[in-house]
Amino acid sequence: MTDPTAGGTADVVVVGAGPAGSAAAWALATAGLDVVVLEKARFPREKVCGDGLTPRAVKALDDMGIDVSPAGGWVRHRGLRVFGGGQVVEVDWPVLDSWPSYGLIRARRDLDPVLAGHAVAAGARLEQEVTVTDPLLDDAGRVAGVRAQAGPGREPVTWRAPLVVSAEGLSGRLAKAIGLTRREDRPLGVAVRRYVETPRGEDPWLDISFDLSAEGPTADSMPGYGWSFGMGDGTANVGFGLLDTRRGGGTDPRTVLCRWLATLPPEWQLGEEHAVTPLRGAGLPTALSRGPAYTRGLLLAGDTAGVVNPFNGEGISYALETGRMAGETAAAALAAPEGPAREAVLRRYPQRLREEYGRHHRLGTAFLALLDRPALVRFATAHGLKRPAMVNAALRLMGNLSDGRDGDRFDRAIALLTRLTPSV
Repeated sequence: MTDPTAGGTADVVVVGAGPAGSAAAWALATAGLDVVVLEKARFPREKVCGDGLTPRAVKALDDMGIDVSPAGGWVRHRGLRVFGGGQVVEVDWPVLDSWPSYGLIRARRDLDPVLAGHAVAAGARLEQEVTVTDPLLDDAGRVAGVRAQAGPGREPVTWRAPLVVSAEGLSGRLAKAIGLTRREDRPLGVAVRRYVETPRGEDPWLDISFDLSAEGPTADSMPGYGWSFGMGDGTANVGFGLLDTRRGGGTDPRTVLCRWLATLPPEWQLGEEHAVTPLRGAGLPTALSRGPAYTRGLLLAGDTAGVVNPFNGEGISYALETGRMAGETAAAALAAPEGPAREAVLRRYPQRLREEYGRHHRLGTAFLALLDRPALVRFATAHGLKRPAMVNAALRLMGNLSDGRDGDRFDRAIALLTRLTPSV
């Protein structure tokens, strides 16, 4: 066992043990590399999140060999219940060849240790309560490790590695230290949430509401939505997400959340008086808002790279996917000769992210501009929610769930539209 207060060496250092960091560590360990994950907190720990895993995230977990059966504490949900324009509709997750037909609920307090443990079981080392402070640079200005603080009052320590994966989240301390700042012209969302004790805690549907006041959508709540996700244990994760802080009228999201909850039936018990945790908030970096995702020995994954889906604020699936991509890229690079051949492998990583997500995120950014019009949202939900096929199609588009050119007419149309859309 290593002593985190002494530092050390590895083939790759991964900073952050959230979904992106653990997925990267799992991929690296599976490839037979020595990988150490540095996590500033100690599990279990809180993370602000909606806790809802879409079929896209379910597939990412399945691809990593993680058992998501109910016996393991996973709660399945069948789809969304959408409120808008005075209408309510329940829509199942789509049945597609490429994706599971169900989603999951798992609190991040439980999810993250499961993922980290899966990486450790594959051979990764996990060091907790190690706060990374800055990158270690060699004479050429390349990232060659990190400096860290292992516990309060300890002397700084150094972890050396030829490659570092930053999965630090929105803060992106390592990225900012080498000049990779978040692009201000890309959407940045914000979410606030708390857990409440409620009779709706066992609900198999995820509630999504665009009617966030007695008048429906307002300029303060758009582009955004409220949610109530039953956790399967008598509680629900209740929150509000504003998907683009450049819009929305400037009202505090906490105010929007409280105003929405006041419109709901008292017997649902979703208000503050039923809270079992404080109200907490976090940012949602979208649309590949920080990059390049590789430079000078540092790879970015998850929220650090800004890969949250701008359509809906979904981040876990993309954290899992990009973490694994970063790990696979690092493993392939370290198998190549040091020098130009290795750098050529690493430089393909940002291009892979753009190919996977860039066009869909461009469409999502345009979608936010439409959601910024409350009257349009009221009209679209009042009329669109009466048409289940239209709701299903919207769910597939917003959730990035499609069989592509091998799918039905809608999938083929979206595939064509996506190909014609320039990448972010």
